[in-house]
Order: sequence, then structure tokens, then C-alpha cells
Amino acid sequence: NDKGQNGEDLTGGYYDAGDFIKFGFPMAFTATTLAWSIIDYQSGYSKANALDDAHKAVKWATDYFLKAHVSANKLYGQVGQGDLDHNWWGRPEDMTMERPAFYIDETNPGSDLAGETAAALAAASIVFKSVHSSYSNTLLQHAEQLFTFANQHRKVYSESIADAANFYGSSAIKMSLVWAAAWLHQATGNSDYLDTAEQLYTEFQMEYFGGNYGWDQKVSGAEVLLAKATKNSKYSDKVKSFCDYMINTEQKTPKGLLFVGDWGSLRSAANVVFICLEAADMGISASQYRSFAEKQIGYILGDGGRSYIVGYGENPPTHEH
Repeated sequence: NDKGQNGEDLTGGYYDAGDFIKFGFPMAFTATTLAWSIIDYQSGYSKANALDDAHKAVKWATDYFLKAHVSANKLYGQVGQGDLDHNWWGRPEDMTMERPAFYIDETNPGSDLAGETAAALAAASIVFKSVHSSYSNTLLQHAEQLFTFANQHRKVYSESIADAANFYGSSAIKMSLVWAAAWLHQATGNSDYLDTAEQLYTEFQMEYFGGNYGWDQKVSGAEVLLAKATKNSKYSDKVKSFCDYMINTEQKTPKGLLFVGDWGSLRSAANVVFICLEAADMGISASQYRSFAEKQIGYILGDGGRSYIVGYGENPPTHEH
């Protein structure tokens, strides 16, 4: 029964974790990445008989984003308040507590949130273009509006939605704008978006940013898209440097897991794997990168002695959060 401040329907979408808050920023990144994987690796989903489920998973998020984008320059970015939610234990079906909703607009903007949501909708529009063309067009319309809003009203969203700063504070205005423009070029074929992405990349001096890929770090993801679109080695060289560092220099656990950080360590490793598989598909150190990817995913699936996938493999988790 989630509603906006004026009664807007905000049902749907994904909870953040074991709690019941809906944070739009990381949710949008998740949707973008899942859509990207369907675009580039659809055959894998088909072989696993999982393509329909993947489409449904993306659409569950994008349906919510369409509801949350209530006008051209207004986007709900959070439902639920952190401290209130974390002090309640139970099933979501039993919740009767207040569920405040928070939005960004021209007065209190959020370029990173709007940009990432634009990227998610643009990527999803590609996914649905051949199977649900009218829905794809709707997604793209909202994506273009959100990118314009994000680029014209630049501010960190977690300064506008203060509660989000306690959980998903952002440093990603610059990266999110480049990322969104690159996805809009991918979705539309409009070279103006590619020009904008490259101009913003130069304006923000992103060539000096360290590579990474995650909900607050899209540098390497944007560089993959730009490398594919332009064939310019300045982008592909950055992707190669990132993957080479992760494979050859970044610390590993005794059983070989890439260890980028202790919060969501499997997630971080899998994100790196995705970028390096994209690099391999571009012909960059393909054999080395694919071997690295197989070992990392194998670890997650249980090659190290236990599976980290609920319900799968040897000794999987039984008390998931």
C-alpha cells in the first residue's frame, strides 16, 4: 500500500535487503545491470530457460520506476525511513507502520538518482523492444525526461533525500550522467547522446577516475559502453587497466576470491567479473579474463567448499538476510 505524499501509487519495486526500505538509487543500478546482462548474454538466459524470468525481474523494477516518476522533473527515490524500519521485525504483509516517501524535484534535485534511473529505463527499453514495443517506447520516453532533469539540475540526491545519506550516500553525479547518456545512445542510436556522454566524460575528467563498477561507481561500465560505441582506445585501455589490476594486483582470499571489500564481497567480485567479461567480448585479453571470471563465479557457486547461492549446491546458506 505504499503511497507518495500526494497519494501516488508507489507499490512494487524491490526492498533493499532484509529490511523493507525501497532505495531507488541502488535499485536502479541493479535493474540497469540485469538489463545489460540480458542484452549482451541473452543466449545464456535462453539456454538456462530463464529468459522469461529475467524479463519479469527487470519489469518488476521498471514498472515501479514508471510509477515513481510522477512528472518530468519529479521522481520518488525512497519509500520507508531507515531508523523506523530497522526497529520493526516481522513480515512485510503485517506492516501497519508509517511508510514515508521521499522525492527529488527541481527545488531539491538528485542528478545521480535521476541519471541512474534513466540508465535503467533506457537499458530496459532495449530488452523489451522486440517483445513489448509499446512498453519499450514508454520506458524510453521516461528515460529521456529523467536524463534532461538530471543534467539540468545537478545535485547529489542524498543531499535532497537526507535519510538516504545514512545508507546509500552518493558520490556519483558525474559518473551517473555519463552512464545515462551512454545508455540513451545505446537505446536510441542518437549520436547526440554519444556526443554528450563524451563531452561529460571530458568535462568531469573521468579519464583520471579509478575504475570500478557498483551502485555508486559506474566508471568502468561507462567506459565499456563508450569503447564499444566509439572504438576509441582511450576507453578500452582504461577498461583493460582496471581488469589487469583486479586480476594481477588486488588482494585475493586464500581460496581465490577477489576481495575488493568486506561489505558484499561476492557482489563486488561479481561486478568486476561482469566488466571483465565485457572486455573479453571486445577482444581484450579474452582467454585470461574469461578464465578469471569462471574461477570467481565457480567460487560463488561452491568450488571453495560451500555454495553462496540459497538452495543451490553444497552447504548453501540457510539463514539468508
